[in-house]
Amino acid sequence: MRALLLLFLIVVGACLWLFGNARAMPVVRRMEIALPFPKDAPRKPVTIALMTDTHLSGPDNSPERMARIVQQVNSLKPDLILLGGDYIGDDKGGAVYGPQASIASFAALRAPMGVLAVLGNHDSRRHALIGHKEWRALFRRIGVTLLTDQAVRRGPLAIGGLRDIYTDHPDVGGLARKMADLGGTPIILSHGPDVFPALPDRPLLTLVGHTHCGQVALPFAGIVYVPSRFGTRYACGAFREGEKSMIVSAGVGTSGLPIRLLSPPDVWLITIRPE
Repeated sequence: MRALLLLFLIVVGACLWLFGNARAMPVVRRMEIALPFPKDAPRKPVTIALMTDTHLSGPDNSPERMARIVQQVNSLKPDLILLGGDYIGDDKGGAVYGPQASIASFAALRAPMGVLAVLGNHDSRRHALIGHKEWRALFRRIGVTLLTDQAVRRGPLAIGGLRDIYTDHPDVGGLARKMADLGGTPIILSHGPDVFPALPDRPLLTLVGHTHCGQVALPFAGIVYVPSRFGTRYACGAFREGEKSMIVSAGVGTSGLPIRLLSPPDVWLITIRPE
């Protein structure tokens, strides 16, 4: 009986620890990258905060936690904030929020160059029951610009936002042309990393989430699974192939089980300096 009680306490303690990891405040990861700036642009570096996969749903994420995370991102004083999709959360036994509530906390985000967003697979009509037009209107109400295969210029940067590659058909070539027409330093925002091999091999930075950095990484074995056609090839962190680079964020929320192991939630602060 004592052995069974001890085993029970160990299992309960481990579950609470994994759950606590999921509820923890995000780690701030920082990176600096040099990219060609337009000739007429000031030579001042630009900072970008990347926040993705918020998955607002209980028991691990809540509007109160998201309000604290928004304050954390604002305290980094980024020039631009990018949101990488998957705002809708799973039903994990706690509160579940609709599209409007899932993005309400973003109204408090502040950055001189604004806040831009793309949608993720959890925000598709199958999950959220609304389409791009309705999402765009919801984001517009809170001062956020939603990009669906569209590009905008912000300071020296040309930011292109792709449709979700897992539930839609992003026009990578068309977006590349739109960004070239804007003439800025190319930054691509996409929900997931599967788009990376299809991007042109030239100096650009792609910012994504979706993988949760595995959400559960095993000791010694590391990340064993991410929902990607490339397996764990682009599971987490910074990548460079040829002239192009990519950052894969662990995100803020969880999908499936409300737990994390050796893959803490994170937000990224990226400094883009002129090459």
